[in-house]
Amino acid sequence: MIKNIAVLLTCHNRKDKTIYCLHNLLKAYKTVQNSIKIKVYLTDDGSSDSTSEYVKKLYPETVILKGDGNLFWAGGMRNSWKEALKNNHDSFLLINDDTYVTENLFDELLITHNYSISHYKQSGIYIGSTRGVENSKLTYGGAIIKNKYLFSYNKLPPNGRIQECDLGNANIMLVTFDVVDKIGIIDNGYIHSVADYDYTLEANRMNIPVLILPNFCGVCDNDKINKYDLFNQLSFKKRIKYLISPTGLAFHDNLRLMKRNFLYRLPFVFSAGIIKTVLPKVYSNLNKKFRY
Repeated sequence: MIKNIAVLLTCHNRKDKTIYCLHNLLKAYKTVQNSIKIKVYLTDDGSSDSTSEYVKKLYPETVILKGDGNLFWAGGMRNSWKEALKNNHDSFLLINDDTYVTENLFDELLITHNYSISHYKQSGIYIGSTRGVENSKLTYGGAIIKNKYLFSYNKLPPNGRIQECDLGNANIMLVTFDVVDKIGIIDNGYIHSVADYDYTLEANRMNIPVLILPNFCGVCDNDKINKYDLFNQLSFKKRIKYLISPTGLAFHDNLRLMKRNFLYRLPFVFSAGIIKTVLPKVYSNLNKKFRY
């Protein structure tokens, strides 16, 4: 049973979003606070906008951890997770600080957990789907791989039923302690991105259920720019910098994802990184036909 949840977050200079994320989380928590306990662990990765001070003032029970600005998403979440492991939690709820959960979140998690126990005889990883602020279109959630050679996948919108998936985003992702006992936390080698993909792929290899909650349970806009269009406009020196930047094209993280999960794609992805840097327009045209 899920009764003692560690909520894991990391943040960097998004004070308003972080505060609103916590506001919605605690609003949802009030619907189940008689049966569930939560503890929030927030790693502030070197924010200069007083995020920590505001969080401590508004939500004094939050455990605030400090980073130096070089943890990024994966490092910040690992930092929060490691601290939470020091205490007696039966599950770990990863949430992005720009994701605003809805009041049905904990009910959806309990329903999915009970389903996992009854159907798979074990607990698993439960992925929450988010929609855009202005519409109901799926932004983040679970997906099924349709072509492992191109690493292309189809996102699965929630349909009122629990669905299996191959990989998922950790905008909203609950991991039970039993899963951590089997595969640990997110891999130390990731700096910023795709660590959640790797974690859910690893779980699937270990026959651990990775399940999508039945209904939308959060709001999070997908406001990412088209990185490849931007890439074309940069000088060669800046393209190299952007290629290896954890918040740019995250070359290191993508190579690691391929090495750990799709080794046969590693030479292609490495070559693609070189091509996109030296011949960005050629790569951009190819990228319209094939997924990176």
